[in-house]
Formats: sequence, structure tokens, C-alpha cells
Amino acid sequence: MTHSVSVNVGGRDIVFETGKFARQADGAVVVRCGDTIVLVTAVAAKEAVEGRDFFPLTVEYRERTYAAGKIPGGFFKREGRPTEREVLISRLIDRPIRPLFPEGFLCETQVMATVLSADTENDSDVLAVNGASAALVVSDIPFDGPIGAVRIGYVDDELVVNPTFEQMEESLFNLTVAGTESAITTIEASAKEVPEELVMRALELAQRQITKIIECQKELAEKVGKAKREVAKEELPEGLETKVRELVEKDLWRIYEISEKRQRREFVDNLIQMAIEQLSEEYPECEAKIVGVVTEIEKEMIRSRILKEGYRVDGRGPRDIRFITCEVGLLPRAHGSALFTRGQTQSLCTVTLGVSEDEQIIEGLVEETTKRFMVHYNFPPFSVGEVRPLRGPGRREIGHGALAEKSLFAIVPSEDEFPYTIRIVSDILESNGSSSMATVCGGTLALMDAGVPIKAPVAGVALGLIYEDENNWVVLSDIMGEEDHYGDMDFKVAGTREGITGIQVDTKIDGIPLDVVKVALEQAKEGRLYVLDIMERTISQPRSNISVYAPKVFVIHIPKDKIGEVIGPGGRVIRAIIEETGAKIEIEDDGRVMVSSTDESACESAMDRIKAITQPVEIGRTYVGKVTRIMPFGVFVELLPGKEGLVHVSELDRYRIPRIEEKFKVGDEMVVKVIGVDEMGRINLSRKAVQSNPVLGEPPSRGGRTHKRRFDNNRERKSFDSKKK
Repeated sequence: MTHSVSVNVGGRDIVFETGKFARQADGAVVVRCGDTIVLVTAVAAKEAVEGRDFFPLTVEYRERTYAAGKIPGGFFKREGRPTEREVLISRLIDRPIRPLFPEGFLCETQVMATVLSADTENDSDVLAVNGASAALVVSDIPFDGPIGAVRIGYVDDELVVNPTFEQMEESLFNLTVAGTESAITTIEASAKEVPEELVMRALELAQRQITKIIECQKELAEKVGKAKREVAKEELPEGLETKVRELVEKDLWRIYEISEKRQRREFVDNLIQMAIEQLSEEYPECEAKIVGVVTEIEKEMIRSRILKEGYRVDGRGPRDIRFITCEVGLLPRAHGSALFTRGQTQSLCTVTLGVSEDEQIIEGLVEETTKRFMVHYNFPPFSVGEVRPLRGPGRREIGHGALAEKSLFAIVPSEDEFPYTIRIVSDILESNGSSSMATVCGGTLALMDAGVPIKAPVAGVALGLIYEDENNWVVLSDIMGEEDHYGDMDFKVAGTREGITGIQVDTKIDGIPLDVVKVALEQAKEGRLYVLDIMERTISQPRSNISVYAPKVFVIHIPKDKIGEVIGPGGRVIRAIIEETGAKIEIEDDGRVMVSSTDESACESAMDRIKAITQPVEIGRTYVGKVTRIMPFGVFVELLPGKEGLVHVSELDRYRIPRIEEKFKVGDEMVVKVIGVDEMGRINLSRKAVQSNPVLGEPPSRGGRTHKRRFDNNRERKSFDSKKK
């Protein structure tokens, strides 16, 4: 039997329906808004794998191209590996639901969202998040939800709930928020230097809409929800925790005397190994449990000292930022490079400039688009002192790169201002927290080193949270790895001095209140201004010139009706320009012409040729052209590439020429004057109009006979003149 409920959000109904599709899943819900439809299923294994000590949750989001009435491109003509968008939306679904599974539930769980229909107005990503929550709520899988999710835009000075694709093109920011009835669990945002006050207004509006969506899901659960499975928390052997504490607790406090991350980790590992050895006889096969107890003690100590004394593991206060160094211009052949180091986190960023043909082509569900600005993030195992096989980019790499990209996109110049494709690569050489924000800072420095005329520098900082209750919590600036691991949130904010350009917030608890978010935003602003001060001491503005190794790109605009002349019949004209100058030439339908080469003089030469072609032929002007064709009625002369005119036989000379082909050859240069252009654009030329001395021409004919003798000096001319007399 089918059951459905609906809620009006942003002026459009969101409908949740269950009972028709995927009935063998533990929970299955279809979410619809307009003609966008998403099926979300949730399934959990009945038993946990023995010995597993973590919760194995997998979230997959997939877009079927039939949803938009398309057939996939490529050779195989079927959907393949997930696109970057699908990976990012999978992460968007995963992050708000993961903290809401109860402790001790270790059964393998999979949530799958499949887009069945896609219109051109409503995005499927927010629907997928809401559908995941609803599928879990109606299932028997233990889940401390529901949650709701909305997108907030800012169009024409007004906040808009779940804006359409068209509205988002004009929006000042793109803010996706997920949360419970009373707290925020996830924030994802890209913005155009938006003030913190406007972000808070948007979050308050989002919270009200989320509450409505949650009430709707509760209504559905009351109709069809299943009883939840019991979660049995594994008990420790009697006395084990007490004995582990006696062995390690006193020595564990010494971690505050160790500033270096690897040394701290080795110290803790040695304590764990000592405890295992001493307790192995009394508690055999309890190694994992002993590790868990030590980890819990370490977590308690780190959190307790921050809350009670205001000191962190490395001795900093809550607002302090680690020591920062910046360098630029390290790599001589890269078009721009920078090394940003914050504590034990280090990002090597490079910028490569390309032409328009280097743009990334993205085959979207609705339409195909291109991207001229890219940020790629790499996280090699040596950055954390580990050994593991190298594979393609995973969800972490794609997610961190996307966050840095959206944080920097607001300050990248438009294509008209800077006609280059721009690629930033961030290689993380060391990692101890906040490597994505190090990528933002290093990326800004590398852009300025490359001479990219950015609007303003961008810096980023990651904040953490130690939250006991509403009266006892501390926000931490520039968190390290331990503070991320043992803390309650990862709150990343990037921006310029004027405002925010990117936000990403994850929580490890069931949400953070809005008053905590407000403090975090204020503290993030303080931190990023501090980081910007340090960055600008290294390089304060973009270099005046791009690298000598970068391609030189120039843009000119020509009339649309001249595009054909520049291309020429079968591309003959443009190919000739490319071959003769060595420059690359790309022509858009709107008349925009991009000329590129590593040799600036080649670009200038090609542009001169194009300008000459597109300039109108002036009547009365003299040109030096080349003979291209010889006909019985005259000679065709190319004035400019692709632009020919006819010198009629009567205009070739002051005297009649009986055999044109004997006097002129293809390829000869000829000085001609434009004497007219007819209504069809055909150009009429004259050679005799530019002959300065008529005596140098052929003598007049006699009796139909022509004297073919030419006069090469004055003596011969005088002799002939006397004979005529």
C-alpha cells in the first residue's frame, strides 16, 4: 500500500511517498519536487561482522541519464564510475546522517539515492538528503533522526528557500543546510564575499524550514514506520577499564609536554603496548578493548583540560593559530607556485595557465557545461607518515578540492578580464589538521605568483568544538588532528577581508545550536584576517606579468558577419594564418576571437592578420596584394587573407594587354587601388590608377598591331620619339 505526505517549502511542495518502489529494502522513500524525483533506499545487515569496532556506513548517490531524457556519451553508452558531482552529493548525504546512528550499532549499512527524473528547475541534491533521512526513519535501522535539509539563496536582496537553477545563477551565495529540529548538523556554502550577519540570517531561516520538513517525516513514520532494532552495547570485561586506567592515566598526561605530532602518537602507542603486555594473561584476546579504553582516556583528558584550563595539547589557547610561513616562486617552470605551512600542515600549490581548449567539459544531467577554473587536491600517504598504495582520487581528495575551489572561485577574474583556463594543484606534504584550508591559502599565494589578477586574497581557517552542554563549550581556532578526532565539529570558513567565500561544517554530535555557529563565524573571521596579514607580507598583490613559460592569450572581438571571412572557404584562411604565425586561434559564435601562443610576437602577427581581414575595404585606398587567379577578363588579387578583388582587363594598364597570362603570373605582387564595391560586396580594383608615369607603359597600338618592345632607358625612348616625328 502506498502512503504519502507533503510539505510546502519555498512555495513548492515536497512529497514523500513509500510503499510502491523497492519494497525489499529496509526503508525506501520517493521524494518529489516538481518533476524532479529521487528514490532513496536504506538497507542494513542483520548482524555485525565479528571483531569489527567501527560503523561501516556507505552512501551512494547516482544520476540516471534517462532522468533527463538523455543517452550517456562515450563508447559504452551506459553510466560508469561516479562523476565528481555524484561523489560530492554522496558526501553531502553522508555527513549529516552519520553522527545520528547510535553508538554500538556496527551492522554494515548502505544508503542509495537514485535520480529517476530531473527537471530544469529543482535540484535533486537537497531532495536526496531529505529522502535518506525519511528512508532511515521508516526502516527498522536504529537512527536518531529525522533530519531536514534546504538550500538558501540570496536573490534581489532577499533570502530564497530552495531556489531554482535560474535563480541560483543570480544568487549571491549557495548555502545548503541540514539539521535537526533544534541544531545544525551540516553547512555547505559558496559565496561572493558575504558578511557573517547575512549568513546567520540565512541559517535562522533554514532552521525554520528544516523543522517543517522534519514534522512531515515524522507524520510518514507514524503511518508506516517499523520498530527499531535493539542495539546491545558491548560490555568490557569486569575490572579491565580500572586496571588500564591505573597503568596509563598518570603517564598519559605527559602528552602535553610533547609538541610534535608523531612523537605524541609514538608515546601513546608505547603506553598501549605496555598495557597489552601487562594485562595479556588476565585478559587474553582483549587488545582491541584495551586500545579503546586508552583512546577514551586520551579523549577525556584532552577535552577536560580545554574546558577547565583553556589549554590545548600543544599549549595554545582556544583562539591561537599555529606558526605560519609562506613562500612563493619555488618552482621555476610552474606558472605560479607557493608553499604554505601552518604548524605541521603543509601545502605545495602550483598554478598552470592554459587556453580555452584546456577547459574541463562536464556532461551534466541537464546540460553539458565547461569549467575554466579547477582546484585538484592530493593527499599522499607520506604526508601522515604512512604507507599505502596509490590509487585515483578518493572522496576525501574530491571533497577537499571542491571546498578549496568554491572558496577561491569568487576572486577569480572573469574570462573577459583574464582569458585563461586556470588549474591549481595542491599537494599536501604534511598533514596535522586543516589541509583544505591550507590549500585555500597556498592557492591564493600561487595565483598571485602566477600573475592572475585576483579580486582579493582569500584565507581559510578550520575551527573545532568541545561541547559538554549548552553552558559548557569552547570553540577552537585552527584545530589539529587530535582536536578534530576527539572534538565535536569541523567548522571550515574561507574568505577575504570583505566577507565569506566558502563554508563547510560537519559535526560528530547530533547538531550544534545557532549561538555556537555565531561564535564560530566571528572567531573564524578573526582567524582569517590574522592569516591574511601573514600572507600579504610575502606577496601583497598579483605579479604584473605572467610567467614566460605560460601561453600568451589575447582576445579581440570581430563583427559576427566577418567570422566567415576570417575562417575562409573550408577553413582555408584561418589555417593559413595558423601555419604562417604558429599561433592558436579559436573563434566563438559571438565574434570573440582568442589568439594564443608561447611567443607573444606570433600572437601579435595573427591578430594583425585578423584585424586586417575584418577591416572594411576602403574605396580609394591602395593595397599591395598577390595575384591568385588569371582569367581572360582580368586578374584576381588577394588584398588581405580571404579578401579578393578583380582587376578587370581594362584596369590592368593604360594600354591594352592582348595576353594577360604572359604578363602576369599567379603569386606576383601587384599594387592596386580600390575603385568600387558593388551591392554584393565584390571588390573592383585598378592597377593603372596607381601607375605614376604613363610613358613607362605600353605604347599605343597602330593598325591593331601592338609594339611589344619595352623601354628600359631614356636613350632608347628618345630614339623612338624622334622616329615618330
